[in-house]
Amino acid sequence: MTFIALLASAGLIIIAAVHLLWALGIWWPIKDETALARAVVGSKGIKKMPSATSCSLVVVALLFAAAWPWFPDTTLKSLGLFGIAVVFQLRAIAAYAPLMKRATPEQPFRRLDETYYAPLCMVFGVIFMVLAGVSAA
Repeated sequence: MTFIALLASAGLIIIAAVHLLWALGIWWPIKDETALARAVVGSKGIKKMPSATSCSLVVVALLFAAAWPWFPDTTLKSLGLFGIAVVFQLRAIAAYAPLMKRATPEQPFRRLDETYYAPLCMVFGVIFMVLAGVSAA
């Protein structure tokens, strides 16, 4: 289980690092802010990336999730892992919901969300669910 915890934590730290770049106003991997916003946010008519504060809050949440598997085994750890799993799984499911599709119609986000972002969230959700089960045992 240590390997999948390490894999999940490393993946979340990498994703947090990308969000940190955006919080700092570094548009990567797409240099054009509008094109990047259309690829990673996808809201109807979006032209600018979310604020530095919004991106920073995502960084903090991702880093907490990355650290959670390494906390000592307690009931709180198990509940936290389960909660993180549920958040990731709900995010994955939301990508295919009609409401989300109407709220985020911009391309390439819509295609990327259904092809990459949502499946990645589901993988993280499954990993955290497994870690929650192991922690509770």
